[in-house]
Amino acid sequence: MQELLDACNAHGVALTRGQLDEVVRTSDKQRFAYSEDGRNIRANQGHSVPVELGYAPATPPEYLFHGTPERFVASIRAQGLLKGRRHHVHLSPDEDTARKVGERRGPSVILKIRSGDMQRAGFAFFQSANGVWLTDHVPPQFIQWTPCVS
Repeated sequence: MQELLDACNAHGVALTRGQLDEVVRTSDKQRFAYSEDGRNIRANQGHSVPVELGYAPATPPEYLFHGTPERFVASIRAQGLLKGRRHHVHLSPDEDTARKVGERRGPSVILKIRSGDMQRAGFAFFQSANGVWLTDHVPPQFIQWTPCVS
């Protein structure tokens, strides 16, 4: 932890442990977590570099949701949801959360994912500390296209 604080300060970003604690505690999406001993910090999900998250496989609800900008719909219909440069595809437990995620980049479409069917077909799911569901790929046959456009 001290290495992170020292690096920030060396690069002109004045940051104390108390300030970092406040960021971790108040992050609206709970994006960060400390290790059990409090000496390390990491993102709960969204990694663009290979990391071992240590999440155990979990049983997802029958349906999860994914909000995405309208411009990606054609590609998703053809290929499904791909993780791209991320560690996993991120899925939300409810439509409202998915809508908020999708609307960050303009008009969005909310996709209903048949996660229960996916798991029964052998796909692994994980749940991050902040409630986001993670999987490697969502093939198009597991996506239900809802008429929910923001």
